[in-house]
Amino acid sequence: MATAAAEEYVVDAKRDRLVITASALGTVFEWYDFFLYGILAALLGKLFFPADNPTAATLASLAAFGAGFGVRPLGALLFGWFGDRIGRKYTFLITITLMGGATAAIGLLPTYQEAGLWAPALLVLLRLLQGLALGGEYGGAAIYVAEHAPRDKRGQYTSWIQVSVVGGFLLCLVMVLSCRAALTPEQFDAWGWRVPFLASILMLAVSLYIRLKLKESPVFQAMKAAGTTSRNPFKDSLTYPGNMGRVLVALFGVAAGLTVIYYTSQFGTLYFLQGTARVGETEALMYMAVGAALAAPLYVGFGALSDRIGRKKILLTGYALSLVLIFPLFHMMADGANPALARATAASPVRLELPADCDFSVFAKPETDCAKALGYLSKRGVSYDKAVSGGVALNVGAQRVTGFDETAYKAALVAAGYPDKADPAEKQQWKIILAIAIMVALSAMTYGQVAAILVEMFPARIRYTSMSVPYHIGSGYFGGFLPLISQYIVVRTGDAYAGLWYTVAVVAMALVVSAIWLPETAGKELD
Repeated sequence: MATAAAEEYVVDAKRDRLVITASALGTVFEWYDFFLYGILAALLGKLFFPADNPTAATLASLAAFGAGFGVRPLGALLFGWFGDRIGRKYTFLITITLMGGATAAIGLLPTYQEAGLWAPALLVLLRLLQGLALGGEYGGAAIYVAEHAPRDKRGQYTSWIQVSVVGGFLLCLVMVLSCRAALTPEQFDAWGWRVPFLASILMLAVSLYIRLKLKESPVFQAMKAAGTTSRNPFKDSLTYPGNMGRVLVALFGVAAGLTVIYYTSQFGTLYFLQGTARVGETEALMYMAVGAALAAPLYVGFGALSDRIGRKKILLTGYALSLVLIFPLFHMMADGANPALARATAASPVRLELPADCDFSVFAKPETDCAKALGYLSKRGVSYDKAVSGGVALNVGAQRVTGFDETAYKAALVAAGYPDKADPAEKQQWKIILAIAIMVALSAMTYGQVAAILVEMFPARIRYTSMSVPYHIGSGYFGGFLPLISQYIVVRTGDAYAGLWYTVAVVAMALVVSAIWLPETAGKELD
């Protein structure tokens, strides 16, 4: 190793603070950009997709949200190649610029009413650019911090990258709630929703200013000085001895599991509060903000703890607790937000009679009575059983409504105790916030040390590519499509909690893979 490069390994507290701050702050802004779409998905569905089927519009909007995740592996390949070839610093300067520009452009798009099919097409294109950029951002930030960190503090240092993801989510919530508070609902829906997107221009300027002060990581400088950087990182990642096995463990044992826990704790919780518990959007966002803020320090806490007792032990414990607690936590949330709904579900179960050939599709406008009935109950977040019959009939309590009549359905549900909106007088806010905080804590337990795990798993010359690709396949596909898949399961089964089985299945797989094949990497010297 060259002397100049070796000197970079001397512990320098001022330099390390700048490295962590610049990397974490940039990640806050990047995730702010990406989360913003998810929080406003329902509104964007109305603005950018045909509104004749609200369920289809929301699902189409969630599909566009997932599309941004779908291209993240391509971004990981593209920017991983640059990160292993030309350096960590310049690569994540490019990624944040692309992300900020695409986010601001969403704030300038015409709506479906103004531009027809061009509106959703342009929206999806910008979502793809966001996903491409995010595919290169995380790996660059995580590696940059890890390659500066002392060996015995690598989990603690890199955990700031993970807590910055929560920071981006909270910043996004604050921005959306501030805009809603300053504007009338009509103003926000008409043009106010554009403000949070356009604000990313200012955040981009701040992040670029700080990141331009950084030097290249000492590990990459040493490789460059020695002439050992990879000429073809993608090829080398495939052919390096034992690397494909590490990639698969990182994908199925690490990235997939921790990502579905994280997105369940954020978007799954938000959609559940609004859809099933019948809590207003602004109130639901406030609960999310408080619960996430309470548990956010645990990301750094578990990252630091992993330096002392090992990373694998904490990850497996987090997976196991998630499997045990996820259903009870969502029931606690529902009981705290809307006790009347829980009472009505227990006292007056809903049964929907449908013909065997019911042609309901979540992506098409409902035309038949059976499709309209299914769409209505799914939109209301009401759990129900299905029964095959010659016609359509809603049975709730002692009432029976034949055919489909939205007014009659609503009246029957309200008469049986199913509230159209959560009753403020009955809410137990502490239950809602506690459930959210525990979900975020479970995410912290599985996510806090992940950057250190992934960096330590792979050789330096192919580290950017090798860790970024499985991470973004796992988070992009297993996590990114979680809102769409879980909502689709709910619509098809009639069970408001059924979507959680997707999270359970993925976490169970990750638990088995990690328990058997994930090595303990804490304390490992980076090559």
